[in-house]
This record gives sequence, C-alpha cells and structure tokens, in this order.
Amino acid sequence: MSSAASAVKVSVVIPAYNEGEAIARVIREVKEVLDGTGNSYEILVVDDGSLDRTAEIAEGEGARVIRHRENRGSGASRKTGIRASQGSWIVMIDADGTYPAESIPELLRHLESYSQVIGARTVERGTHRFLRTLAKETIRRLASFLVGRPIPDLNSGLRAFHKEAMMPFLYLIPDGFSCVSSMTLAFMTNGLPVKFVPIPYFQRIGRSKFHPIRDTYQYLLTVIRIVTYFAPLNVFMPLCLVLLGLGALKGLLDILLTSTLQESDIILVVVGVLVGALGILADLIVVQGKRHER
Repeated sequence: MSSAASAVKVSVVIPAYNEGEAIARVIREVKEVLDGTGNSYEILVVDDGSLDRTAEIAEGEGARVIRHRENRGSGASRKTGIRASQGSWIVMIDADGTYPAESIPELLRHLESYSQVIGARTVERGTHRFLRTLAKETIRRLASFLVGRPIPDLNSGLRAFHKEAMMPFLYLIPDGFSCVSSMTLAFMTNGLPVKFVPIPYFQRIGRSKFHPIRDTYQYLLTVIRIVTYFAPLNVFMPLCLVLLGLGALKGLLDILLTSTLQESDIILVVVGVLVGALGILADLIVVQGKRHER
C-alpha cells in the first residue's frame, strides 16, 4: 500500500461505529482483493466516536484512521472520509461484514466508463427484515418513478465513484443513514452515468444501528428532498396532474349528480394549477443555477 498521496489511485473509505468485532476482517478482505488489482490504494477508516476498540484495531491492521470525537452519523463519517481521501477513485464499504469485498474489482472496472458504480444487493438480511424490506421497496419504487429510471438498490453501502464528481454534492449529503441514497440520487438527477452491479449481501457482524421508524422517515424525506432540489418538475408535475384529475373527475360527478359544481371541485383545480406553477418556477431556478455554475 502506498503512502504517497500522489501515487494513490483508489481510496477505500470505511465508516465505522462500534464495529470492533468486524473491522479487522473487513480490512483484511479489502487488502486481499485490492492487492490483486494492480492499483495503488489506501484504506481509510473513519471512527465515528466508537466506544469500543474499533480505531485501535483498524490502526493495527494498517489502515489510516480518522477519529470523530463524538458520534456524528454514518453520513458525516463518509463525508469526512471523502474529503480526507487521497485517491481520485473512492470505494465505500461498510465495516460490519455485510458487503463482499471481492466485488470491488468489478466496480472499479466499470468506473472507467461510469461516474458511480453501485453494488445492488440481491437480498435483504438486515434486522427488522420485514419492515426494512417493505419500507425500502416502497421508497425505492417512489425514487425510480421520480427519477424516471429503474433503481435496483437505492441505499447500498458498497459503491465506487470519482471523487471529483462527488465533491460538488457533499453539502447536500445528510449526516445519517440516508446519506448513500442522496449520493445515488444526486448523480442520477444530474445526468451523471450510474451503473448497478448485482452483489450478494451477508448477515452483519455485531449489532445494527438502524432505527426502523426514524431512519425510514429520514430515508423518505431524503428522496423527496434531493429529487425536488435537482429535478423539481418530477415531483411537482405528477402531484399537479393528480389534483387536476381529481378536480375534473369530482366536478364531472357533481354535475351529473347535482347539476352544479362544488367549491371543492374548484379548489382542487386551482391548487393543482398552483402546484404546477410552483414546479415550473422551481425548475427555472434550477436551470438558471446550473447555467451560472458553468
């Protein structure tokens, strides 16, 4: 492993919070597969205020360790790792042993042609499996609809991307679990090429930090927020059409049944028009912002 920043091509960022049981194994697996790629690399563990020996174990395995003084969240750790990374390509993998390090070389091969390559899990093995599967599938389908293309896995923790492409979006990445969803949507809503590669998914080592209600709520908000920020028409126009459709349908039924329009019919149509107008205004603002960035 090279220690010279100019020689590092791949930075592997591993966010970790109380992962003392798994971190050594994950680092060894990452080393083993990257040694066979021929790429110079570094392994950067961001210890997010762990109360166990995560940081010490990671250092003992030869990783570069950055420590947060307190627990700030998975997204905060990932952002710290991205900013501190020395490579032009960044790989992210969780520290709990759930993701296959042997898939990293395939992700890197596709990174020659794509801005971001995401490992799409073929099975759910997390805690609260039924609730997680239901929530993730619902939100994934919503995100796919809003973005306008299939998203096999919205919040996978194994991904590779060009650091230069990710840096402009870091300010939008939340500190919590929905951070990786933001990374996926930021690229897709800005037209950056994203590739999904099927990967296996394993039972985690140690205790999960996922909170089923809080994290699912934040997950949903993140999807709506990011798509609204970069592609507002994708959010506003479907809502506009639904309101206009409901207003027209209810108005037609009221005319057939009572021979007159009701106030609620007019309100639905007016609100639909206003929502559509807000969407167009928001889209103009986004377009102008991108124009000035260029």
